[in-house]
Amino acid sequence: MAVKDPSSPHGLRLVIEDYPFAVDGLEAWWKELVEVGHADHKDKSWWPKMQTRQDLIQTCTIIIWTSSALHAAVNFGHRRLLPEEGTKEYEEMKTNPERALLKTITPKLQTLIDLSVIEILSRHASDEVYLGTRDNPNWTSDEKPLEAFKRFGKTLEEIEVKLVKRNEEGSLRNRIGPVNMPYTLLYPTSEEGLTARGIPNSISI
Repeated sequence: MAVKDPSSPHGLRLVIEDYPFAVDGLEAWWKELVEVGHADHKDKSWWPKMQTRQDLIQTCTIIIWTSSALHAAVNFGHRRLLPEEGTKEYEEMKTNPERALLKTITPKLQTLIDLSVIEILSRHASDEVYLGTRDNPNWTSDEKPLEAFKRFGKTLEEIEVKLVKRNEEGSLRNRIGPVNMPYTLLYPTSEEGLTARGIPNSISI
């Protein structure tokens, strides 16, 4: 956060002077990301030079995609496999589902812990903030980013409508599979709970 200060460069003074990257800027952020965050790959030639606005846009796009939509598609799509219909395992699942599940996985204690953790991590909180939304409408007073963010949110709404329509098209059988379960992991919005949809604005793990 900055406050007006006519004696400071550009007329602004940082409230917290040592806030990371606020003073030393993009170069220090990129240097740390490459040389510290990915020290094992720091000498690779494929790193962007981060010398142009386009380099920054491309890099931020990749980071946002990886930490939002890609993460949602991986994290919220955990499924338990079901036995094939007509088998004795399937019949047992119908009559005693807990026993049937426990018989398919070992060691039992570790698996129960793993499934519990996966279920907890795959749930959306009641106060989840989704991609294209903000928990504070006053995050900036600058009209230009506000308008850009509004367009971004509108684009996400349009994408969700397209995904819903594609899931409803009977000719696209691979989208729903034999269990008739539509692919919803990249729907931008969700309700609270275990929904297999929704792209959070940040990663919680």
